[in-house]
Amino acid sequence: MENGLLDRVEGNANVHRWSEQTQLEKGDSITVGYMSELSEYTGISVTHNNLQELKAIWDQWGNETKQSFCGKYGDLPYLFDIQVDENLFRALAQFWNPAYSCFTFGEVDLVPTMEEYTAILRCPRFQCDRIYSQAICVPTFSKKLMIITGMNEAKRVDIFALSLYGLMVFPKAMGYVDEATTDLFHRLSKQGTSVPAILAETFRSLNACRRASAGRFVGCAQLHD
Repeated sequence: MENGLLDRVEGNANVHRWSEQTQLEKGDSITVGYMSELSEYTGISVTHNNLQELKAIWDQWGNETKQSFCGKYGDLPYLFDIQVDENLFRALAQFWNPAYSCFTFGEVDLVPTMEEYTAILRCPRFQCDRIYSQAICVPTFSKKLMIITGMNEAKRVDIFALSLYGLMVFPKAMGYVDEATTDLFHRLSKQGTSVPAILAETFRSLNACRRASAGRFVGCAQLHD
């Protein structure tokens, strides 16, 4: 285990040296002549689905069912207890720099990472090297729904998880679960990880808000508070 940790530290150091050398030789990978600067104001509305019914279902479950859920899907239900600070969220959007995909605070650049999202979500059964991406040939919507829900009692855990993914983690329209979420959820049964997809959705939405200097953040607001 110690050797594995040392190998990882050495590998990270090599990547760091390579990135510094590449930066010195080639400069930034953005358009020549582009000036990276933040606008004076970014208007953003923060809205999210009403999750009280889902929270009530979770609260009614016994410890065994809750443990079964967390063992399969991670710590998603604990996002219920995070209160979204709208002013903080607007500040994040204000200082998001789409040119470099990071938050720029003066001379300090910060960026959310897959490691951080993985630590927050804590999905023990997911295999980090099997990343979710939409397949070219996928089953029909009804077929995927049948596979996900099934007919036995244990499937209520899966249905609950699908609701969390659709209404909180990947919200598209208020009160509705998008079909793309069912595709992702169907693929999670193969124990891939959704963390890179969640992180990519965060970047995509923040970039959209920044480009328009206004807009509605579409993503899991609770992960940023």
